[in-house]
Parts: sequence; structure tokens; C-alpha cells
Amino acid sequence: MALLRRIPEVDARAAADRLASGSVALDVRELDEWEAGRIAGSRHIPMGVLVARQDELPAGMPIVVVCRSGQRSAAVTEALVRAGYEAENLAGGLHAWVAAGLPIEPPGGRVA
Repeated sequence: MALLRRIPEVDARAAADRLASGSVALDVRELDEWEAGRIAGSRHIPMGVLVARQDELPAGMPIVVVCRSGQRSAAVTEALVRAGYEAENLAGGLHAWVAAGLPIEPPGGRVA
């Protein structure tokens, strides 16, 4: 029987604090979702191409992984942690970020 591994997770307010302190937001949603609304300054690498673009990830920097609801980003977080990255999943995704009253860009942006 496989052991269940706890995926590192952070809530929206703690994620905002981490980002203000130098962590990087990695948005793994599709391009149309990212263009509709995103965390300012986030890096966009869709989940489906992450392996091919892994060299674009910041070495030695903590990463907060973001998607719409926290499901895709949880899978990516787990893979990144296994690969040796310091990564945390944004619990509840961008929906939780907006629900916490945190800003997204562009102005008038939305969670898609």
C-alpha cells in the first residue's frame, strides 16, 4: 500500500505574504485562463508543458503554485517537491485568492 504524502499548501493570505517576501507565483493554468486574470508578476507555464519548460523555474527560490481551484496546482506542487523544489500549493487556487480580497491583474480581470 502506498503512503499518502501531504502536499505543502498555503492559504491565500499566507501566499500573499510569501510573494511579498520573494517567493515566485507559478500559474499553471491555460493561456486563456491566465489572460483573463492572474496574480501580478506571476510566471505562466501551463501544466501540460511544465516538464519541457522546467528550466524556466527559478532555482533556489520558493514557489507558490497557482491554478483556478487548487487541483492542477496540487499535482504540480507534488511533482516539484519530488524534483527538489521548495513549492507550495495555493489552497483553493485563484478563487480563494480573489475571495480573500487580494488583487488580480489586469484591471477588471476575472477567474476563468
